[in-house]
Amino acid sequence: MHNTSNTRRRVAITGLGAVTPVGHTAAATWTALTAGRSGISRITRFDPTGCTTQIAGEINGFDPCAPLAQPLYPRGAAGEAVTHAVLPKEAKRFGRFTLLGLAAATEAYIDSGLDAHRSTLAAERFGVNLGVGLGGLPEIVAMHETWKTAGYRKISPFFIIQTSPNILAGQLAIQLDFRGPNMSVASACATSGHSLGEAFRTIQRGEADVMVAGGSEAVVAPLSIGAFAQMRALSTRNDTPETACRPYDADRDGFVLSEGAVVFVLEELGQAQKRGARIYGELCGYGATADAHHISLIAPQAEGSQRSMRLALEDAGVRPAQVGYVSAHATSTPGGDGEEAAAIAAVFAEGKESLHVSGVKSMTGHLLGAAGAMGAFAATLAVHHGVVPPTINLENIDPACAALGLNFTPKTAVTKQVNYAMANSFGFGGTNASLLVGRV
Repeated sequence: MHNTSNTRRRVAITGLGAVTPVGHTAAATWTALTAGRSGISRITRFDPTGCTTQIAGEINGFDPCAPLAQPLYPRGAAGEAVTHAVLPKEAKRFGRFTLLGLAAATEAYIDSGLDAHRSTLAAERFGVNLGVGLGGLPEIVAMHETWKTAGYRKISPFFIIQTSPNILAGQLAIQLDFRGPNMSVASACATSGHSLGEAFRTIQRGEADVMVAGGSEAVVAPLSIGAFAQMRALSTRNDTPETACRPYDADRDGFVLSEGAVVFVLEELGQAQKRGARIYGELCGYGATADAHHISLIAPQAEGSQRSMRLALEDAGVRPAQVGYVSAHATSTPGGDGEEAAAIAAVFAEGKESLHVSGVKSMTGHLLGAAGAMGAFAATLAVHHGVVPPTINLENIDPACAALGLNFTPKTAVTKQVNYAMANSFGFGGTNASLLVGRV
C-alpha cells in the first residue's frame, strides 16, 4: 500500500555491487582499497602515443556475459530464470557503460538476498535510479567513423540503445521485473551521488520500498582522454601510473580517468529487518547544492560544498563530531583538493581531531559518473567493517592541506569504529552531493 503519511521512512543499505579498475566484484574492490592497491596503468584500449596523458584506470578481463553463480527468479518460481547479467546474444545491443552497470547492479541485487522474497514483495515497489555522466561517447565516435567510411546502411540498429543514458536503468528493470520509479541522473562527477540521494528520497517518501541506485561510466577512449588532457586536468605521470593519482600531495598534477560501475540496493529499513537482511548501514542524510559560480572551478571557500555537507548532517540530525570518516571527492587536482579539504575542516571543526579523511581515487582513479557511488561505497564499508581505506601516494603533503589539521589517512588503512561516514561528490557546472551513512 502506498505510504501517504508525512513520517520519513528509514533507508537501509542491503546490497552492493562493483566493477572497478581494482576489482571485478564488490568484495575484490574493497580488498584492494583496504590494501592500498592501485588500479592505474598505461592505456591498452587504444594507442595513446602523442597524447600528454597515456594512463587510465581500465577494467581488463571483464566478461559481461559470465553466467551467474545461481539463477534468479524475480518473477517467481514459475517465471523465466535470469541466468546472466547480460546474455551473450544480447551483448552487442548495449554500450560498455551499460554492460558494466548491469554486472554491478545484478551483483548488488544478488547480494541483497531479495530474490528469495520476491513472491511476497510487489514488483511495483522496486525502482531504479542509475546514472551516467558522459554515457556512450566511445560508441558514438565509433559509429560516426562507420558512417563516414561505409554510409548509412552500416549504422547499427542498436546504436541509439547503445548510447542512451537511461538504457542501463531500463534494461535492469526489464530483466529483474522492477516496475516502480525508473530514471537516470546525469550531473557530471556528482551523478551517482545524486542517484543515491534521490533514490533515498524516493523510499523516504513512500514511493518505493526498494531502489537499485548508483552509476556507471566507460569513456576510456581517445576523444575523452584527449579532451581532458587539453583542459590540463589529467596527470601526466606516465612513467609511474600507479603513483599518478595523489590527492593532497604537493606534487599532484591532475586526475586519472577511469571506468567502472558501483551500485547499491537501498531498502526501507523495516522491510529489511523483517526479512532478516544483512544490513551494511543506514543511508541517513543527503545534501545537494549548486555553487552558482563557475562551470569547472570550485567556489571560493568551497561554499557550495560546505552547504551540501551541512545539509546532509542536518537531514540526518547528526552532529559533526559524531562523524568518524569523510570519503572525499579528492580528485588529485591542484585546486580542488585543497578547497574541499578546507570545507571539510570548516564543517567538521567540532571533532576534527578524531576525524579521518581519505581519497580512494588515489587507487581507483576518477570514475566520473560512478565516482559518487564509489565514494559512498568506501564510506558504507568503513562503517560496516570498521576500517578506513587510505589515501595512497601521499608522500609530501601540500602545506596548505597540512595546515588544516586533518588526518588524510596516508598510505595505510586504519582500523577504527566508524558510527557515521560522509561521502562527497562534486561535478562540473558547480553541482554538489553529500551523503551520510550510519550504523544501524
